[in-house]
Amino acid sequence: MPAKVGAVKVINVSSSGIFNIGDVYSMNPESSAKTYAGGGSFNSGDGIRVNLANSTTYVYDPDQVDQSITS
Repeated sequence: MPAKVGAVKVINVSSSGIFNIGDVYSMNPESSAKTYAGGGSFNSGDGIRVNLANSTTYVYDPDQVDQSITS
């Protein structure tokens, strides 16, 4: 059902975001990212203590593509 839309001010749309005004059948944002994190990463909270001594994160990736994005 069509709708009337008044003034719209867009400040920012992220690189993997979608902005649409009007009728649409399907919207599919697509993005890809690879994150390397060593032991003790992504911890959150109060009073966390992590002791890893010597920790190494290997980032060698010979295949270059893990998951392709196609439309």
